[in-house]
Amino acid sequence: YQSVTFVIKEGAKVIKVENLDTSCPSGHEVSKFVVTTTSNEKYEARAVLVASGATRRRLNVPGAKKFEQKGITYCASCDGPVFADKDVAVIGGGNAAFETAIQLAAYCQSVTIIEFTPTFKADKITVDKVLANPKVKGITNTETLEFKGDPSIPSGRGNFLKTLVYKNRTTGETKELSVEGVFVEIGFIPATDFVRGLVELTGTGAIKVDHRTERTNLIGIWAAGDCTDVLYHQNNIAVGDAIKALEDIYLYLNV
Repeated sequence: YQSVTFVIKEGAKVIKVENLDTSCPSGHEVSKFVVTTTSNEKYEARAVLVASGATRRRLNVPGAKKFEQKGITYCASCDGPVFADKDVAVIGGGNAAFETAIQLAAYCQSVTIIEFTPTFKADKITVDKVLANPKVKGITNTETLEFKGDPSIPSGRGNFLKTLVYKNRTTGETKELSVEGVFVEIGFIPATDFVRGLVELTGTGAIKVDHRTERTNLIGIWAAGDCTDVLYHQNNIAVGDAIKALEDIYLYLNV
């Protein structure tokens, strides 16, 4: 247990983590795991740190893929300042959407929040506070139909988002909203299938952790970053969580 082997494996993906539930020679009970990859290689470990991240849910409507990074973006912290003094929309009705909207209101000309269901899913106090900002308005029960660019510009790299087409789900009325930016906040898909059934997950598949140590409910497995039930999704937060986990793993293995 004192020897350490460093392996960097590129081009392979973890498909399963198994708990062998053994003990080390000293009699001190520890977990022991086998990690299996897509290349059918197996690695044994006394501790596992899951940092597999998550993917954002993408919009599946005409123009969504065409105008991604040409007006449609999935990160207000990264891309928000690019849209200073412009009209933008936020698609989604949860807390993340409202947090994005109030962040954008600091420098955008207007922010329209578009929610598919009849009511916003965000906390009422958050909804009331954000919609009190004169730059922000909300539209519920609305289906996004299409994204369009400038019709005077031929389709290609130089055509950026100009219009969002949406429909009232009750009346069926279709309208167009002039925007140069759309920020999509419809949730994350944590990459956690390979530990499903092994550690405790939320209803959306995120790994539940103790946010002081990043430990999961199973001794010997830690998780950090966007694959966990962390509140905020940013690279620097994920890195910090991983460092906390590594500090705790070191103590677990050596103390």
